[in-house]
Amino acid sequence: MIIKLSLKKIRRLVFIIAFLLIAGFVGYRIGVSRSPNSRPVQGTDLSLFWLVWRRLENKYFNQKALKPKKMIEGAISGMVTSLGDPYTVFLPPADNKINKEDLTGEFGGVGIQLGYKNHTLAVISPLKKTPAEEAGVQAGDLILKIKDEGKGIDQSTEGISLPEAVKLIRGKEETKVILTLAREGVGRPIDASITRRRIAIPALETRWIERNGKRFAYIHLFQFSERMDKEWNEWAKEMVKSEKNGDGLDGLVLDLRNNPGGYLQGAVFVAGEFLPSGKTVVWQETYNGKRSKFIVDRSGRLLDIPLVVLINEGSASAAEILAGALRDHQRAKIIGLKSFGKGTIQEPEELPGKAGLHITIARWLLPNGESINKEGIKPDVEVKEATRAAKIDKDLILEKGIDILINF
Repeated sequence: MIIKLSLKKIRRLVFIIAFLLIAGFVGYRIGVSRSPNSRPVQGTDLSLFWLVWRRLENKYFNQKALKPKKMIEGAISGMVTSLGDPYTVFLPPADNKINKEDLTGEFGGVGIQLGYKNHTLAVISPLKKTPAEEAGVQAGDLILKIKDEGKGIDQSTEGISLPEAVKLIRGKEETKVILTLAREGVGRPIDASITRRRIAIPALETRWIERNGKRFAYIHLFQFSERMDKEWNEWAKEMVKSEKNGDGLDGLVLDLRNNPGGYLQGAVFVAGEFLPSGKTVVWQETYNGKRSKFIVDRSGRLLDIPLVVLINEGSASAAEILAGALRDHQRAKIIGLKSFGKGTIQEPEELPGKAGLHITIARWLLPNGESINKEGIKPDVEVKEATRAAKIDKDLILEKGIDILINF
């Protein structure tokens, strides 16, 4: 009995020390970002936290459910959730691993990029050639419920975090998940039954379009992922070569529709192909009003080619930054529908034990000082016919972009 009690105390002490280290680490990072004298943990009475901990440990009926590591992660998650910002999240090790998989461009699931509309879980965009797109899921759909009979899940998404939603929607390949969706212009909820499979996201897709004796290059950027730079460089070299050989390049269509963003540096890199060196791509504004800017720091290869950019409700974050920068510098005409409106900045941090913490540390401002958060990018030419509810065979947004290039 004495030995068991001692081990229990030792285990509890280890986890308490681990918790304090994590809390101290988080507090230190926040403190440094605010002011040298700001330490949220110092002077805070944590006695209530430990009182509840001891009560549970001493009185809770199901002692097997008392798992210190899980309880600590729950406490941290609760602290982060209390901020009311759905993009500031604590990621336990398993969730942190899933998040990293998204930006490598390959993972298992249904192929949806998630975000929030007025604190309701929403589809930023269904990824191209994925089960979600094939099942009819559309950018801007609100996800009201997630159902998976195989996992015994039938859960409302009210108050759900992004990591939790991702965990529920993903699952084994060839299994089904049902998403109950609310869609603008549709009177009743829609149930989308989706069969999961392995998702591999290409960085981009290119082709040539010929109209009225003119030849236009078309490039669709699906996401600013790790693999984008290499694929973009290969494509840009072909464009330069085509120009030098006199093969004909009368304009370029940059398609950012259903691009949910990704790495900011990817957007800055692409902007650098079209804007002169020294031009501002985006401003970063912190909580105290301090601003810093990201500029073009190289000589682009496509500075003089006529350009149109296509956007829709699924264009978000880094995609909005790129479109806004090209618009503000009058380098391109923006065609399509108003974008998603994701304009805050999350700083990812690695925590002990392979956990992660994403903190909203600032917001993005376009070169003209405009905030895109919750506002989105308004196109120069809105194509109203291309709504989510419209059932058309012709790509009206693309056709409008080509018309503009023909008459450039």
